[in-house]
Amino acid sequence: MDSELIQKLSNLLGDRISFSESVRNNHSKGEDAYDPVLPEAVVFPNSNEEISKILKECNKFKTPVTAYGTGTSLEGHVVGNNNGITLSLENLNKIISINSDDFDCRVQANVTREQLNESLKDKGVFFPIDPGANAALGGMAACSASGTMAVMYGTMRTAVLGLTIVMANGEIIKTGTRAKKTSAGYNLTNLFVGSEGTLGIITEIQLRLSPIPENIMSAVCQFQNLDSAVLTAQEIIQYGASVARIELLNKDQMDISIKYSNLENMDSLPTLFYEFHGSESTNKESISVVEEISKNNGGSEFSWASTTEDRNKIWKARHNVYYSVKAQGDDIRVYATDVCVPISKLVECIQFAENEIQNNGLKAPMVGHVGDGNFHVTIVYDPNKENEYKYIREFSNKLVDKALELEGTITGEHGIGLQKKDYLIKQHPDNIPLMKMIKKNFDPNNILNPGKIFDL
Repeated sequence: MDSELIQKLSNLLGDRISFSESVRNNHSKGEDAYDPVLPEAVVFPNSNEEISKILKECNKFKTPVTAYGTGTSLEGHVVGNNNGITLSLENLNKIISINSDDFDCRVQANVTREQLNESLKDKGVFFPIDPGANAALGGMAACSASGTMAVMYGTMRTAVLGLTIVMANGEIIKTGTRAKKTSAGYNLTNLFVGSEGTLGIITEIQLRLSPIPENIMSAVCQFQNLDSAVLTAQEIIQYGASVARIELLNKDQMDISIKYSNLENMDSLPTLFYEFHGSESTNKESISVVEEISKNNGGSEFSWASTTEDRNKIWKARHNVYYSVKAQGDDIRVYATDVCVPISKLVECIQFAENEIQNNGLKAPMVGHVGDGNFHVTIVYDPNKENEYKYIREFSNKLVDKALELEGTITGEHGIGLQKKDYLIKQHPDNIPLMKMIKKNFDPNNILNPGKIFDL
């Protein structure tokens, strides 16, 4: 890194620039399977204006900048650049405004979803996009996250009303408004949602909120085989039953979660976690339909979470799936991947994945937001064993090909990062030139998270 740039950043930030190996290591990767790549420095700005000044200087010296929030991404989005800096957003952690009458709020980028919902709990509203991890909302927007409640409440693309973004040249722009709809020009807000820090650094987010449901009911239903569980989820959606969450855990994942999360009165069987949001009467109607469909497919009697504590325990177990898999050994890594297919193709795709896992002798617990056709495979492997990663990648290649064959997508919510760049070319070969053109116009010196999504 240029000594003049180091001096300018040091003058601007004082002790909020670090060259410490431990700090650089802590900001070198996310929850992914990659080896850490340490940046040359980590900076900790306090404001949009400081970020603007940092990017202006880095752009002059053509120094790469990787934005870093809570580091919960899974596809290599925040792996560092050894010729650049990592820009930590940890000090941008304030809730700017809450407008419960209009069901919206504005937050800084490193406010987490749990932090936001804690602030909203006495205001009659909540933020429903729930990827599991306590991720930063800026990162959730940058990766177009969704999660367990997408079947009812949508994804970050539907929840983000507007953004404040610092561009590569330091310019600060604002997109969107507090209004619930607009037809004013290009939809720049959604261009940046999912851009993974390659077009600009998101510093503030205007978010759509939802009313807290009058009645919330959660239940667990277990099945003798995976196909029956997936078919049940498919039929529930096709019937049009109102359900807030339908989460699938396969047999292997249930076995791990029962032990890790101390789940009681459950067996190591394919399992659906249900949650219903609405009035007491509408929930009763939906539950009746879902129970009947589940029973027709061989499902067990529903095990109800009768208290808030019980309900939280169920969903905490679901949220801890990734960490429960990581806890299977000290020297293991987890290759996490996701695909999403039309709901009518879900049984075929999950059946294909399960067969390939068994045929290749892989240990690969599976979970899914099956209400919207999205599922995840978390493959445990030993990085020291020769060819093990190669076999996993071969499985991943086959799964992606199958998802595309079924007119689905290579990723429902993880994003591209480093891991899925080759797959993006498979899915959108005709789109890549246009994506590159946009990138080059927004970031001509390629300083913003270079090498992620695609290579220039």
